[in-house]
Amino acid sequence: MKTAVILFGPPGAGKGTQARRLSVELGYPSVSTGDILREAVAAGTELGLAARKYMESGMLVPDEVVDGIARDRLMRPDCARGFILDGYPRTINQAEHVESLFPRGELNTVVVGIRVDDEVLLRRLAGRRTCPGCAKMFHVQSSPSKAGDRCDECGTQLVQRRDDSEQVVKERLRVYQENTRPLIEFYKSRKVYFEVDGSGAVDGIFESILGIVNARLGRGAVSA
Repeated sequence: MKTAVILFGPPGAGKGTQARRLSVELGYPSVSTGDILREAVAAGTELGLAARKYMESGMLVPDEVVDGIARDRLMRPDCARGFILDGYPRTINQAEHVESLFPRGELNTVVVGIRVDDEVLLRRLAGRRTCPGCAKMFHVQSSPSKAGDRCDECGTQLVQRRDDSEQVVKERLRVYQENTRPLIEFYKSRKVYFEVDGSGAVDGIFESILGIVNARLGRGAVSA
């Protein structure tokens, strides 16, 4: 049976960090559609041009664009045992698309929602700075660059992603609440949804998520 670990939560909840740690721990690839889409935008591909206007305004990229990317990625050999999804699915249609890719009963799904207040998320995202050279992330308050406005690793001028500006962040959170929250009920109805507090230390959040995943894999017990 293939395992699908889906990390669920608003922008800035820390899904990417936790997905990377889970990937190392479980040996499953971490699949981030957000990264794939941003790479396509930077490369100026047809997909990137189609997605750009949505991403820069904080709107969700249409299902037909994202579903094709997800399908191709999840069919690769490194996903044979399982995979970790970060940032996808974001709609019920996308969730049903994932289920449709595999024979009934083949996919063991566990969905973990990372819960964080909007005020905390706004501070996290609006303060993020990214290195265009090596993609290293910084934060003006919690993890600033020692070199000031330049990357500690490669010396490139740090930038604020357009979708991390305060105005766009607020719109991203509004869109999340309006369009993505119904996924909670979708997965709860399948009895595969669990939730952790994402406002604490990164290590503690990771241990909570790993405990839930291990329980779903038959290595322990957890309550929904």
